[in-house]
Amino acid sequence: MPLDQYVTLGRSGLRVSPLCLGAMTFGEDLGWGTSVEESQQIIDRYIALGGNFIDTANFYTRSHSEKIIGDHIGRHPARRDRLVIATKFSGNLYPGDPNGGGSGRKSVIKACENSLRRLQTDYIDLYWLHMWDPNTPIDETMAALDDLVRAGKVRYLGVSDTPAWKIVEANLIARFRGWSSFVGLQIEYSLLERTVEQDLVPMALEFGLGITPWSPLKSGVLSGKYTRGNHGEHSADRGALVESFLNEGTYAVIDELEVIAKAHETNVAAVALAWVHAQRAVSSIIIGARRLSQLDDNVRAVDVTLSADELGRLDALTTPTFGFPSNMLEMATGMINGGTTVNGVFAPTSEYVMPEGGQPY
Repeated sequence: MPLDQYVTLGRSGLRVSPLCLGAMTFGEDLGWGTSVEESQQIIDRYIALGGNFIDTANFYTRSHSEKIIGDHIGRHPARRDRLVIATKFSGNLYPGDPNGGGSGRKSVIKACENSLRRLQTDYIDLYWLHMWDPNTPIDETMAALDDLVRAGKVRYLGVSDTPAWKIVEANLIARFRGWSSFVGLQIEYSLLERTVEQDLVPMALEFGLGITPWSPLKSGVLSGKYTRGNHGEHSADRGALVESFLNEGTYAVIDELEVIAKAHETNVAAVALAWVHAQRAVSSIIIGARRLSQLDDNVRAVDVTLSADELGRLDALTTPTFGFPSNMLEMATGMINGGTTVNGVFAPTSEYVMPEGGQPY
């Protein structure tokens, strides 16, 4: 289960493991999560397997997640420099302070300083805008982030949970002004969440942003824990999100995952993750593990290569329905190509074309 088959993140030179260790559950401050001791064991196991990419955020478990990473890695320069540590800003930890979160210059710089302190390091490898702040001009945010890069406090920039059009605006402003731009895109992406394929995934491909999907198992729905056979047995530990997805459509996907997992002698979670990894523009998948055993189950995904037939079967069960303009553009090939094949794609001509030999008015 090696994690040392590194890839570059998007159109950058940053080398990361194909699976990224998500640290959202590090710490038990919210009444759930992973103890400090087991969090450290998970980190050590991940590193031992060759993993080098750890993702957290300033307000995960009320900032305890960052501190756990800092105590275990940040204060040890020899270990820290071999890892890619990513964290996020935007979340507000300070009730009553409107500048305690968001993407304004005051908030961004202070959040970075606090994250550096908790992580016990003098630089952040990848600094994510956690969520779009509609109250702050994007050029103000990009200018502040570029200042942090120029100061050596941040190496690379990424963006999460933001509309495609706003990300494009941000990167074009940055490039025209000679500022650092986003090289990574963090979005929810799984067999059960494919609406991102309408705008965000094509945008990432076009602009060279490496996608690092979060919730690739849809909050555990695709972990293998929930099946037709045990329907109703996990009612006590299901969250509202999990409950809402346990329906006929989801069970059909899980049934197929079980068939494919058996063929590959692996588990359902590994197959679900392998499907995400096979998607275009995906660089590294964020896997969360509340228990050490869950980490071991999930990393088996790197040993699974799905065939075109297997990918096609899963695609057919989960193909999303897009709205305008995607649904209209399905007709574009027939209207544009005039009945010819372009880049391997053919569609019959539309009814609006001239008859053969005819001339436009």
